[in-house]
Amino acid sequence: MHNLDWFILISTILFIVIYGAIKTRKNSNINSFLKGDNSSNWFTIGVSVMATQASAITFLSTPGQAYNDGMGFLQFYLGLPLAMIIICIVFVPIYHKLKVFTAYEFLEKRFDKKTRTLGAILFLVQRGLAAGITIFAPSIILSSVLNIDLKLLNIIIGLLVIIYTVSGGTKAVNITQKQQMFVIFFGLFFVFFFIINNLPEQLTTSKLFDYAKVSDKMKILDFSFEPNNRYTFWSGITGGLFLALSYFGTDQSQVQRYISGKSVREIRLGLVFNGIFKIPMQFFILLIGVLVFIFFEFNNSPLNFNPQAVDYLEKNRKLDFESLKEDYKTLNLEKDEIQRLFLDEKLNDPLILNSLQQKEMKIRDDVKDLIDESSKIEKNDKDYVFLHFILNYLPRGLIGLLIAVIICAAMSSTASELNALAATTTVDLYKRNLNVKKSEKHFLKMSKFFTITWGLIAICFASIGNLFENLIQLVNIIGSIFYGTILGIFLVAFFIKKITANSVFWAACISQTIIFFIYFNIDISYLWLNFIGAVVTILLSIIFESLKLFSR
Repeated sequence: MHNLDWFILISTILFIVIYGAIKTRKNSNINSFLKGDNSSNWFTIGVSVMATQASAITFLSTPGQAYNDGMGFLQFYLGLPLAMIIICIVFVPIYHKLKVFTAYEFLEKRFDKKTRTLGAILFLVQRGLAAGITIFAPSIILSSVLNIDLKLLNIIIGLLVIIYTVSGGTKAVNITQKQQMFVIFFGLFFVFFFIINNLPEQLTTSKLFDYAKVSDKMKILDFSFEPNNRYTFWSGITGGLFLALSYFGTDQSQVQRYISGKSVREIRLGLVFNGIFKIPMQFFILLIGVLVFIFFEFNNSPLNFNPQAVDYLEKNRKLDFESLKEDYKTLNLEKDEIQRLFLDEKLNDPLILNSLQQKEMKIRDDVKDLIDESSKIEKNDKDYVFLHFILNYLPRGLIGLLIAVIICAAMSSTASELNALAATTTVDLYKRNLNVKKSEKHFLKMSKFFTITWGLIAICFASIGNLFENLIQLVNIIGSIFYGTILGIFLVAFFIKKITANSVFWAACISQTIIFFIYFNIDISYLWLNFIGAVVTILLSIIFESLKLFSR
């Protein structure tokens, strides 16, 4: 990167960290640190909820997902608006009335201590892993393209987040997320217009979408009933609904964003704001991925976007790699001619273009197959596509801003997670099991201590992590393994009053075991795990209660 890019990158990040730390450094008690004195308005809540979900993984992986598979990933979010309505009607009034610090406090009031502890532990395990991934995701990719040591980058990002999260707590997270989202949207809009202005002049708006359709990138809805098909309308509207209900209704990293609201009305407005704008935001990010695909159709693109993979192939499989590059070059010459016919509206059979694109994908897959598993180099390059575009095609200054976008997104999401992990550890485990009476100042210190502890754990996990098929899928898979069971507990608590603590506790334990078995042994879309986990927990609770299997 140019010196100007480094200046913009470092200045943007330092401003957000310093601003957040100074603006919110005064916290006199645990209520101020964990709930921000219940001072958040609806806009702050809406932006904070959106920023917590939109991690660096969203901005690294989502465009790459669309580049490879098109707009179908949008179906993942179809259940979200309905989930927001249910949470506003059912969850929010109860949390606000009980004045809880965490969602799991409610479970003890409804059931007992061990059920509260189970819910808290399930959250801590899955969100602790996710916190490491939100640091690791941008670090491993940025380190490979900027030649910065991976572990050093993990430490830098992690420590920056720890500084202002420990300093200001929930207020710092909420305030800095507004600046971070501004930087993120400014950067994304610039990329959108940059691509539009740098496509061939003959590629009008209608031709642009025609090209995307011919390339199988614009299919949003899939109504097939294949259970192993990861993204369909049915998995999104059911599994996606249950995932959103659990994530926004029972995951403390999100619950903590809105229980800091001034009133039920402000909280509901914030959640509705998120429900309305989340799908358009994801559509826009996926559309940028499709535009990047079309941009590379008319500009040179590497056979693999991961620079480490290319370096490995040049050194270890040079002859095979050169042979595939020749095939790729020949194919591109043939495709150039077809593209000219398309732009001149002289292409009689658009499927010819799609056929050539399929051949290109085959060559790319052959390149990936050349990489030996023992090399520990990531074969799948989806997560490198957008970053390759940023570093090689954007003008000076904007490169630094877009890198700042990725790091800001990592920081905002990680800050929410550390804040929530600290709250759950302090309130649900430490304070609840402490037999000695302590002052508010003591619990404030312990909240900060647990924030630092979870931050260091996240950095350690990030340092030993590894890439998956696609980072955004990895985070959602981890959540889906646990979310169904947690949601099932809460749904029983809200709607089935006759169920007692022992029945729901053992139902949840068995349900979680079943989910683990299904995930590791049955080929099924991870979205269905949310639905299955919730339903199994509910059904087993009813059965156990009816048979009095675990009655005292």
